[in-house]
Amino acid sequence: MIPPPDTSPDPGPTDPIHEAAEAPVGPVSRWAIHRRLYDWVLSLAETKHATWSLFALSFAESSFFPIPPDVLLGPLCLGKRERSLWFALVTTVASVFGAVLGYVIGYWAWEAVQGWVFDYVPGFSQDKFNTVQHWYDAWGVWVLFIAAFTPIPFKVFTIAGGVFAQPLMPFVLISAAGRGARFFLVAGLFWWIGPKAIPFIDKYFNLLCLLCVVLLLGGFILLKLMH
Repeated sequence: MIPPPDTSPDPGPTDPIHEAAEAPVGPVSRWAIHRRLYDWVLSLAETKHATWSLFALSFAESSFFPIPPDVLLGPLCLGKRERSLWFALVTTVASVFGAVLGYVIGYWAWEAVQGWVFDYVPGFSQDKFNTVQHWYDAWGVWVLFIAAFTPIPFKVFTIAGGVFAQPLMPFVLISAAGRGARFFLVAGLFWWIGPKAIPFIDKYFNLLCLLCVVLLLGGFILLKLMH
């Protein structure tokens, strides 16, 4: 499923995304790459091709890109709340397609690309990859649901799923279930919270990043304890 181009007019000056983009937030240090990537992704919500950007971001995040699509999904749901379910569907479908790409990379091309992946793809390391292999050995393809729903780097699991030859159809179905549950929940929350969400994220960005790291580490610890 490929989303149609978003032909609606650009947000006006009263749009919450537009206001947040213009709000003074102080200087961003040169080292704050995560913040710069966040700002760039957020700016995509103001373009007429926002839906395509959401599709591309969701697709890429499942195999190599470090910024989760929730960063763009949320602002789009705020700016066009009546299309929240559509945006969640686009994000889910694109993410599953990206998961399949990750699976194909792992299954067919891992020997050729593993050095580049470990060196340049954020979230990958040999230790993490070995841990994911251990979890796949212990829990099979079902462990993919936890990665799809939580902040655990999904791309590590999608590529590893191909490397360790997990059954493809369950892989796709579990990816769709986990990603769908997450993105429809995010879309619903942003629709419910309303325009106040963007200034809140902008004001407490560093704290939220820390929270994501805590959740990420907690997810890994939880899976380790489950074994």
